[in-house]
Amino acid sequence: MTTPEVPGGAPEAGLAHRAFGAVLWTASQRWAVRITGFVTVAILTRLLSPAEFGTVAIALSLLPIAYLLADMGFSTYIVQAKDVDQRMLSTAFWFTSAIGVVLAGALVAAAPLISALFDVPDVALVVVGLAPAVLIVTLTTVPMSLLRRRMRFQALATQSIVAALVGQAAAVVIALMGFGVWALVAQTVLNQLVVSVFGWMYARWRPGLSFSVHEFRAMASFGVKVVGVEIVEVGRSLVENAIVTAALGVTGLGYLNVAQRLTQIAQDVTAAAILPVSTVVFARVRDAPVRLRSVYRRSLSLAYGVIVPVMVFVALTSPILLPGVFGQKWGPSVVTSQVLAVASIFVMGAMLDHGLLYGAGRPGVWFIYAVVIDGLTVLSAALMARHGLVFWALGFLAVAIVATFVRWPLVASVLESSWRSLAWLFLRAMATAVVSGGIGFAVYALCGSLNPVICVLVTGVAVVLAQLLAMRMFMREALKDIFQMTVVRLGGLVRSRRATREPESSPVPGENDHVSRNEV
Repeated sequence: MTTPEVPGGAPEAGLAHRAFGAVLWTASQRWAVRITGFVTVAILTRLLSPAEFGTVAIALSLLPIAYLLADMGFSTYIVQAKDVDQRMLSTAFWFTSAIGVVLAGALVAAAPLISALFDVPDVALVVVGLAPAVLIVTLTTVPMSLLRRRMRFQALATQSIVAALVGQAAAVVIALMGFGVWALVAQTVLNQLVVSVFGWMYARWRPGLSFSVHEFRAMASFGVKVVGVEIVEVGRSLVENAIVTAALGVTGLGYLNVAQRLTQIAQDVTAAAILPVSTVVFARVRDAPVRLRSVYRRSLSLAYGVIVPVMVFVALTSPILLPGVFGQKWGPSVVTSQVLAVASIFVMGAMLDHGLLYGAGRPGVWFIYAVVIDGLTVLSAALMARHGLVFWALGFLAVAIVATFVRWPLVASVLESSWRSLAWLFLRAMATAVVSGGIGFAVYALCGSLNPVICVLVTGVAVVLAQLLAMRMFMREALKDIFQMTVVRLGGLVRSRRATREPESSPVPGENDHVSRNEV
């Protein structure tokens, strides 16, 4: 039995509005998780030292490697496949579960070696404490993939919010009890456990006892390229952490970790919400080049329209936000955070292009790109970290700019379009950044003598208004799309609430039949 798909000939507007709703749910989830997480980190940074944050950062950088090896790219395959059946899903489940057990055990066994590699004794116990998270995540691979494939982003948002609140509450309590790094360990494990429980509840799928070698080979052929990309990325992060630790010590890595958190929070609650939706949408229109080009350009314009004002705001107000929220001892992270905010505008494009190539079934192209760009990133870190975190960040920004230029011909080949059209879209987005950044900086400078909170709020309002003005000048189509889809979405919510208050007196037979067919 196969899961039903959105018909290939469905109107583009219908798919766009559905995708926009999914992005809103994902963004809402990220806002809720990040805002509460922001408060939690603000508390924990006052209870834990930079060295403790750096120790956990080393251990956490290892987990994605284990996740990837266990997943084998099967989750991405399930999301983008034209059809799925019980045999395919059961094969994926039993493989990922078995490998998850093996990798969790291997992580425990390798903990002393990891500690010796980084020359940080406390890392070993932290790695052992985080090992259960590997098994929990792999057990949930198939249910989570099904929810993404069905675009059940409301369910995904709900479970993520609940899981985050449970993990954050536990972290604060454990930190207050004086258990140091174990507060962050418990937060990670509990978060994954709650997500797993809700994932199985919402997916309403159970594995069979079958295992197909044919299905395994098909998934592995696709998935090995996906895993290659992710291993390169995780390996780059691991090597960068080692480089920063060697050059600046574990305290320097702690400062970098907090600087990254501010931009990651801003990124996750804005344009990054498009990524999990984009792969599904691109996969559904990949056989129609005209639609694929239109969907991509609209998505990229929307993403730039959202991410630019947020990152401009972070870059301008980091001198107030970062010490004010995390504490004065984190002052060395400020300039690094500002540079990373600018770099995030360029990185955002990579997120969408990543989804495009995966949705188009071309992970091999992205793998080659990842090897080249992540290699440049490591080289930049090796050359710049010795001069301090700010120089490291400037090197990262330079690589992000180069990567943007490199991606244009790759994306153009998938879209069967010209790279010049992509460059023109990018230049218009950068024009909005110049306008919103210039006006925002002027307002920030003028309100410097005011209360810090008022100054941050005034600057934020100025940046948003300037961005809207700039989009009307340079990205009018994107502004129109945002307005129209928001109006349609709000109208749909109003109609939905009215329907719940006024039930039909004579239901149409069979009108809810699609509910049963939505499950595998």
